[in-house]
Amino acid sequence: MGSSSLLLWSLLLFLIAFPHVTLVHAFTGTYGINYGRIADNLPPPGSVVTLLKAAKVKNIRIYDAAHEVLTAFKGSGIEIIVGLGNEYLRDISVSEDRAMNWVKENVEPYLPGTRISGIAVGNEILGSTDQELWEVLLPAVKNVYNALDRLHLTKVVEVSSPHSAAVFASSFPPSAGAFKETLVPYMKPLLEFFEQKNTPFYINIYPFLAYISDPDHIDVKYATFQSNPGIYDSATKLHYDNMFDAQIDAAYAALEKAGFEKTEVIVSETGWASRGDANEVGASLKNARTYNYNLRKRLLKKKGTPYRPKVAVKAYVFALFNENLKPGPTSERNFGLFKADGSVSYNIGFTGLKPSSAASSLLSLKDTGLRSWFGSSYSLLYTTCSAAVLLILMS
Repeated sequence: MGSSSLLLWSLLLFLIAFPHVTLVHAFTGTYGINYGRIADNLPPPGSVVTLLKAAKVKNIRIYDAAHEVLTAFKGSGIEIIVGLGNEYLRDISVSEDRAMNWVKENVEPYLPGTRISGIAVGNEILGSTDQELWEVLLPAVKNVYNALDRLHLTKVVEVSSPHSAAVFASSFPPSAGAFKETLVPYMKPLLEFFEQKNTPFYINIYPFLAYISDPDHIDVKYATFQSNPGIYDSATKLHYDNMFDAQIDAAYAALEKAGFEKTEVIVSETGWASRGDANEVGASLKNARTYNYNLRKRLLKKKGTPYRPKVAVKAYVFALFNENLKPGPTSERNFGLFKADGSVSYNIGFTGLKPSSAASSLLSLKDTGLRSWFGSSYSLLYTTCSAAVLLILMS
C-alpha cells in the first residue's frame, strides 16, 4: 500500500471512530476559558496545561500567539484560539505576504501537535473609537484567511474577530437588538465574509458590566442566574430568567435585522469580578462565585436560548487567572477563576494546582483506568490523524 493510501486509510479510520469530529475544531463542547497573561506572577504554561486538563477544560483563547504557550500545549488535546493583536492590523491589512509571514511564524510550525483551531483577528475593533481600525479590519481578516488558504489550513484553522457589546445601538428587550448605524457599513461586509466561511459571530457579553452601570434598576439575581421574576419580551412573547441569555438573543436579533439569521453566536468573553473599587457595586467574591458556578452549570446542560432553543450556547469565561498588571479599575485584575499560585479563587467545582501533589493526583478517581486510557489514546490518535489530514491537504 502506497503512503497516500495509508494516509487516506488513517483519516477514514479516524472519522469512523470519531464521527462527531470535523476537520475544523473551533469549539469542543460548550465551555472554554480565556487565558490572559498580563501578570508577572503566573504559573508556567506547562503547569497551566495540567490545571486545565484536571478541570477538563477543552477550549482556551489567548490574546497573542506566545510561542512558549503554544509549545507547552503540544499534545494536550486542548483547542486554542490565538490572537492577532490590534497593533498588527494595519500592517496585515495592506499585505498578504505580511499575513503569510505571521501565520508561518505563529501558527503553521505548531500544527498539528498543538491544536490551534482559530485565529482571532483583532479584539473589539468595531466597538472601539478608532475608525481607522474599523477600515482595516476586513482587509486584515481576508489576508489572514488567504494566507491560511495558500497553506491549505482553512479546514483546520478558523478566522474570526470578537466584538464588544458597544457594537449594538440597542439590546433591550432582546428583540430590539440592533447594530449601530455608523458601524453597519463595516459590520455587514465582515459578516458577509464570515457567512461564506461558516464562521460564528463572536461577542463579549458581561452582565457584570451592565449591573454595575445600573444597580438600582437591574436585579443582581437576574444578572447572576438566580431565581427571579425575569423579563418578558412582548415582541417575541418570550420570557428570560437571566441576562446572559437575553444578551445573546439581542445579538441574534441584531444579526437577523442585518440579514444574517443563520449565523451562530458564540460568547468569546463573559465573567464576573470577585473584587472591585468602591463604585463597582456587585464586584464581590460571592457574586463572582454565584455567576461562574451557575454559568458553568448552565453551559454544561448544552441548551439554547429562548430565541434559539436548538443551538447550544458556547462561551469562553474570562478569565483563567487574576492578572495583577492589567490597567484600569480594580475589577480588571480580579476576574480570575484561579489565583496566581494556581489555587482556586472560589469553588465552582474545579481543582486548583497543588504544589505538593503529583500531576496525576489532580485527576479524580473516576478518571483513572479505561477513561484515562481512552483520553490519552484519543489525543494520540488525533495527533497522528491530524498529521495525515494536513499532509493530504498539502499534497
